Amino acid sequence: MTITPSLWPRPMPLRRFLSQLWTTGCAASGSRLSSDGYAPQPVIGPDSVEVLGRSYTRDDFTNVTAKILAKVGRNLHNQSYHPLWLIKERIKAHFYSSYVGRWGNPLFSVHDNLSPVVTTEQNFDSLLIPPDHPSRKRGDNYYLNRTTMLRAHTSAHQKELVSSGLDAFLLAGDVYRRDEIDASHYPVFHQIEGVRLFTDHELFSQVQNGSDLSLFEQGGRRTPQKQENHSLEAMKLVEFNLKETLTRLVTHLFGEDVEVRWVDCYFPFTHPSFEMEVRFQGDWMEVLGCGVMEQELLNSAGAGNKLGWAFGLGLERLAMVLYGIPDIRLFWSQDERFLRQFRVNDVQQPVCFQPLSKYPPLHNDISFWLPDGEAGQESFTKNDFYDLVRSIGGDLVEKVSLVDDFKHPKLQCRLQTSWSTETPA
Repeated sequence: MTITPSLWPRPMPLRRFLSQLWTTGCAASGSRLSSDGYAPQPVIGPDSVEVLGRSYTRDDFTNVTAKILAKVGRNLHNQSYHPLWLIKERIKAHFYSSYVGRWGNPLFSVHDNLSPVVTTEQNFDSLLIPPDHPSRKRGDNYYLNRTTMLRAHTSAHQKELVSSGLDAFLLAGDVYRRDEIDASHYPVFHQIEGVRLFTDHELFSQVQNGSDLSLFEQGGRRTPQKQENHSLEAMKLVEFNLKETLTRLVTHLFGEDVEVRWVDCYFPFTHPSFEMEVRFQGDWMEVLGCGVMEQELLNSAGAGNKLGWAFGLGLERLAMVLYGIPDIRLFWSQDERFLRQFRVNDVQQPVCFQPLSKYPPLHNDISFWLPDGEAGQESFTKNDFYDLVRSIGGDLVEKVSLVDDFKHPKLQCRLQTSWSTETPA
């Protein structure tokens, strides 16, 4: 079917619609949110946003929506026998049993209930992310205001935990990033990360003539293999420990025959940095990112006499692969047919997900005029529309894709036509 744009009535300008969406929380209901029995309930008011019992003043950066705030406090990773909880418990059990302190207690502490509301300093500055880095963009994050946001990664808590004196810890939690709509992307997902720090004695105690070695060197230079103030011997030992630790973890999760490879990459808060890939069903699949922590980060946290490594991985990705879950939105389902599949006697027990529906999806097309952009500001991003769709259709909308982008030759305004939405029957 061909649609002639000039025959369409001009809809409400998208900016005004989005403004109303962010003020009221949704297009057709008031500002009070339902959180499925989880308290306290968030509230989006005309001048403030209230979440987890605290109020935050709105400003021109506020873009969090009611659908997103309704997820805050759900803590799927802490719900017993939820698939994300199972993955977290499997990882926790592995670290507890494999790494034990001198008195027989677990070496790694676990922190899985920290608030997802953080400052921009925690989320970006504490991790040495530059002010002009694209990861700070309003179009990619959920801001309560210019200085407060929903964390985009669990690494936002690294500095505070290191500052508290912790040398080895696991950190799990929900994170929030504006994203597209399909089976593998969702604006709320869950991460677990690990950090381990070493003193001179801890790193070199098992090395011959280790007392002659040092973590640091004066007058060094940064190379692809090391930071400028790290000795090459210390960096190689930390990198070896990191890769050995993570290889043991994925072997525990995927089995003894798993193939692993390391890919050099870049993160602002580690150097050198790596991505770990495993061969799964014939293809290489990225499972985590990691690296040697930037010394400047440790210095700012009061641990300047130590070296350390850090890693982070997504719980949803692992659960989808290990349990055969085809759609990331299923993790938010409260359908008993889904949840009861994961009530197992042992967290290590294999689970193979069984589909809930065999009906084909329904398709709908939507078109709208784009607002004119103001000088120096981005008037519209795809993530704006994805949030609008989620606020109206929730998780029933399985996929949204842009089919055509039309610019009127006389009016010089753009019409994005045939945004195709896909929902189950």
